[in-house]
Amino acid sequence: MQLAAPAILIAARPHGETAAVARLLTEASGVVAAYVAGGRGRVLRPILIPGNAVAADIRAKSDSQLPYARLELVTSRAPWLAEPLPAAAIAWVTALAAATLPERHPYPALYAALGGLLDAITAAPSARGWAEALVAYEVLVLRELGYGAASAARPEVADLAAALALMDRMEAPIATRLLAHTSADVMGARVLLRERLGRMG
Repeated sequence: MQLAAPAILIAARPHGETAAVARLLTEASGVVAAYVAGGRGRVLRPILIPGNAVAADIRAKSDSQLPYARLELVTSRAPWLAEPLPAAAIAWVTALAAATLPERHPYPALYAALGGLLDAITAAPSARGWAEALVAYEVLVLRELGYGAASAARPEVADLAAALALMDRMEAPIATRLLAHTSADVMGARVLLRERLGRMG
């Protein structure tokens, strides 16, 4: 495998004493897990933050081998991790992708939607500027993974209250269809986000 492409880092976990295994969402190859040497070190640790946009150079000698990746930071989401609401939103949308998307299966619509949503979260002055996009992303994940009509339109959300009402309706299908066999911590990220959004009302 040889792949050089833009990617969104959706998860990273420690591997050994100094390395990490990153999960990267790419447009053409879907989710790719890769070994990052020195990923826990001072230089690379700020790059391996879920939500970051990176330029990835991924190589493996065979399909059965965990690829090695070299990553260059393109866009950092780190400044928003100190803000409770954007931090909760970034944590949820990346955790949803990491927990549900199978590896090496392209989802170009989800790649574009997640990138646009992360841009909105970090650019909008408040959650009112991205709540609709977040709910639309959840609907799209369900649809792309076979739990919704392929022709379903983007949901119309008039305001934050309508977005929260739709989020509440989406909780059951996400929990029972997408995340039934995953860690409770993943759904916990959504619960935390919903609580923080509710305080805005």
